[in-house]
Amino acid sequence: MADQRRLTEQRADGATLLIFYLLALLVVPARFTIAFVPITLPPALFVALCLAVLWFAAHLVDHLGLAKGRNAVRTLLAAYVVLHLTTYAIATRRYLPPDELSVSDSALVRIVAMAALAVFVIDAVRTGERLSRVLKVMVGCLTFGAFIGLIQFGLGLDLASFVTLPGLRVQDNGYSALESRSIFFRPAGTVNHPIEFGLVCVLGVPFAAHFVFAAKDRGEPQGRWWFALSLLSLMAILSLSRTAIIGLVVTGVVLGVLLPRHRGLPLLGVGAVFLGGASVVVPGLFGTVTSMFSNIEDDPSFQGRTKDYDGAWLEIAKHPWLGRGFGTFLPSKYTILDNQYLLTMIENGYLGLLAFVLLFLGGIYAALRARALSKDENVRGIAVCLVGAMLTSALGAATFDSLSFSVATGLTFLLIGTSGALLRIAKQEAAGRRAAAVSPAS
Repeated sequence: MADQRRLTEQRADGATLLIFYLLALLVVPARFTIAFVPITLPPALFVALCLAVLWFAAHLVDHLGLAKGRNAVRTLLAAYVVLHLTTYAIATRRYLPPDELSVSDSALVRIVAMAALAVFVIDAVRTGERLSRVLKVMVGCLTFGAFIGLIQFGLGLDLASFVTLPGLRVQDNGYSALESRSIFFRPAGTVNHPIEFGLVCVLGVPFAAHFVFAAKDRGEPQGRWWFALSLLSLMAILSLSRTAIIGLVVTGVVLGVLLPRHRGLPLLGVGAVFLGGASVVVPGLFGTVTSMFSNIEDDPSFQGRTKDYDGAWLEIAKHPWLGRGFGTFLPSKYTILDNQYLLTMIENGYLGLLAFVLLFLGGIYAALRARALSKDENVRGIAVCLVGAMLTSALGAATFDSLSFSVATGLTFLLIGTSGALLRIAKQEAAGRRAAAVSPAS
């Protein structure tokens, strides 16, 4: 009875709290914000702020199970936050128009909350099993959003628009959940925009593939994971987004190169067959997708993205090192800049760009290092997935202003934190093996 009680008490941990975050981020439609606060506060951001408070409080004691000690990803996140605080301090020393100051305040809260979320993942998820649980819930929530997107694409019906939730209000973000390209509706699922929808679907693809193989190795049913993999891949394509298509290619290359040959090659073969099948089932899809790249120079969307680059470099020259302030380059006041790297240089300068890029590089390094240290196939497989996800997010940031979109930002920082947690788990595993090797001799 005591063992059963202890097991029950251990079920609620950091991974459990992260599941609440994933539900708020990926299941609750992104247009909802909390109604009874004076600022724009989405439910997922509120949960992230609560996790930040819990992380700080838990580090004041030693009995709540949070990991201690250094972690490369956590160090990079700390540097990223310090740079944002420095930029904010410098920007607010000079005069800022009230609209820019207000957005800058809320943007700082958001970025600190996202960094705290990532740090919470690093310190609070202590085992590969619990990390897998979080990632399984993430794939499930993404699959739910992809199903909503499928209804939007096929029927032109936005189910998310019929949802009302107590305590929440709809925030008009200026985007439509049902845009169109060629003869097709462009779905957005439960997120803000088709580009963001395509990106987050792609981020779920490698993890769904990993759980297919994991279920096969354990002799468990694989159907739900094949369904998740198929639907996420399909909706990434049906989002009709160059970002998503490029992300799928990058993910396929990473999985094909880093996974064992008996897994990577069949997965690429299944992907090719799936793409051909989707083209047959959805007439005109293949031509629409290929035209997005073959006629890219004449595409008004692409031209709109690049015409403001010259003006962006003029803005960068005004505050080259630390920028004009995060969140102050308002699209409604200046221009929409569909390149997060250029936008980061404007708002946070060259140092901010360096810190931003190092987050992706740090996540990739941590995943590859964990893969090298671990003998656990689950940990090694998740590491490969994280490399693909980090590269996809990094490339996606070059095609749209990703930090302006709450779901893409939240998922990216969650996965950055996952890389740090995986490195910590792999190091603990390696230390355990060394201790076991030494103990017989002693």
